[in-house]
Amino acid sequence: MDAGSRWTVEETFQSSKTLAGLDEHQVRRWNSWHRWVNLALLAHAFLAVTAALERQGQATADDGTSPDGLIPLTCNEIQRLFTALLTQPVPDLAHRLHWSLWRRRHQARACRSHYHRQAALQP
Repeated sequence: MDAGSRWTVEETFQSSKTLAGLDEHQVRRWNSWHRWVNLALLAHAFLAVTAALERQGQATADDGTSPDGLIPLTCNEIQRLFTALLTQPVPDLAHRLHWSLWRRRHQARACRSHYHRQAALQP
């Protein structure tokens, strides 16, 4: 294993800790720990594949935004939406989806502003 792939593995584990709860298990037995780790990594794989399919299905501009002014869904945003859909009552669904669209549009605007400012600072 080279240093570049080790960095990717470490980054994936760190992301799994925060998004999929990899670090929230209290180890008592090997079997329970093994099942928990597999479930957490499976959840992170679901988030990563869903985000990759979202990026693949969208045409993006040079600044990383889509034509409708949104950034592609990230693993964090997919996790938030998935959690909101499972834990919140159904009548709150429209509000959650509207909030997600607003947040992604705001992030796209911030990204464009950052790129414009960086381009203006270039000699």
